[in-house]
Amino acid sequence: MLSANRLFTVALTVALVMVSAVIHEVAHGWVAWKLGDPTAKEAGRLTLDPRAHLDGFGSIVLPLLMALMGGPVFAFARPVPYNPRRLRNARVGELLVALAGPASNLLQALLGTAALGLLLGAGDLAWLYTGPGWWLLEALSTYVYVNLVLCFFNLIPFPPLDGSKVVLFFLSGEARRRFYELERYSMGILLLVLYVLPTLLYVDPLGAYLDATAGRLYLALVGLVM
Repeated sequence: MLSANRLFTVALTVALVMVSAVIHEVAHGWVAWKLGDPTAKEAGRLTLDPRAHLDGFGSIVLPLLMALMGGPVFAFARPVPYNPRRLRNARVGELLVALAGPASNLLQALLGTAALGLLLGAGDLAWLYTGPGWWLLEALSTYVYVNLVLCFFNLIPFPPLDGSKVVLFFLSGEARRRFYELERYSMGILLLVLYVLPTLLYVDPLGAYLDATAGRLYLALVGLVM
């Protein structure tokens, strides 16, 4: 049985991941709109209403399972539609639209760090480490961490993650076509890396990568305000 504190922490983490993933997707659509493609706006996806974005498995079940397992928690929402042909500069625009999602998560992490610093600087330490103050501290630190995880996870240069668009920016012709073909196998490969390797072979390359990127940056940011 999970303790009440553990259940609350899991629920809090999943809720914050869902909020962060929604903002991530809206950022894609907003940048596309500013670069000339109104597809997301026309589809009613430039909204923070979670009902327009959440995916049952990717936004709820997956982060819930990962939170219960105690590892890094990330999620994905329904991709915001965009049409690179409608962008004023398709090649550069596609890259900027892709980077907008991770950039939004990094910005959220920085804002969360600033809020954490204000809380620690203005609050009574006795209140912060007991009762509601402790939960507020927990919420802000979790918000910073999950956004850093979402940022660096999505920067992995593998389709359909945002980092793959960075690779595509430098490819053309046959190389570009072959890279696109990876998408047919991407979900199977991701599931292999996420679950099969750590469970059966005790090898966790994704966990090591996130520890070295999101984990280290989290410690650095929190260290600045603690």
